[in-house]
Amino acid sequence: MARVLYDLCGIDEKLRFSPYCWRVRYALAHKGLDFETRAWHFTDKEALAFADYDKVPVLVDGEETVTDSYEILRYLDRAYPESPLLGDGVAEARARFFKHYAERSLAPAMMRTIIMDLLNAIDPKDRDYFRETREKRFGRTLEEFHSPAKGLAQLDAALAPLRGQLQENDFLDGGAPAAADYLVFGSFMWARVVSTADLVSNADPVYGWLERMLDLHGGLGRNAVRITDIEGAYR
Repeated sequence: MARVLYDLCGIDEKLRFSPYCWRVRYALAHKGLDFETRAWHFTDKEALAFADYDKVPVLVDGEETVTDSYEILRYLDRAYPESPLLGDGVAEARARFFKHYAERSLAPAMMRTIIMDLLNAIDPKDRDYFRETREKRFGRTLEEFHSPAKGLAQLDAALAPLRGQLQENDFLDGGAPAAADYLVFGSFMWARVVSTADLVSNADPVYGWLERMLDLHGGLGRNAVRITDIEGAYR
């Protein structure tokens, strides 16, 4: 049975923008594992009932069903120990830090920058759901939350730890990429797919890392469909 990754799609089924799903896509490529994706929408809750879960990613690997991006990375290391992602002990603790850093520092800054582009990239049938749930979370309308100037300033400050690491190494995990890189890069793929916003100056050490990440695994990220590739979708 082929591995199946349930993967969030947008206005076109080829537009895959979930940062959490991108983490898993890179992790599977890192392990050299074949997989197919199954397009999923925010409102397709019943499609994941078999997993007792209501969001993606969900990975089905034979008889195993695994949910949550970080737990999927942990599963992949257990099931396929060659080319480890997380490592053990201190190494996994470091990877978990990067997970929280991406979700709590980088993603909020990016969200404030690209939120209206993101709304435009979402399938029309999902937009009411997205607006309602996010406005409840933010305590304001999407339009009020949207502030590219504030978002970019927040992101610039949040990138300082990455700059320090990337001035000394090509990747966050050192000389070669692993879980820390994929956990953080997923957020950048999310922004890249739905928006044309320039988040990082090309003089920034982070920019060089982003370019290396885009080219990994046969250009997995660079070749991904973006909103600008879909006729009439970008405005």
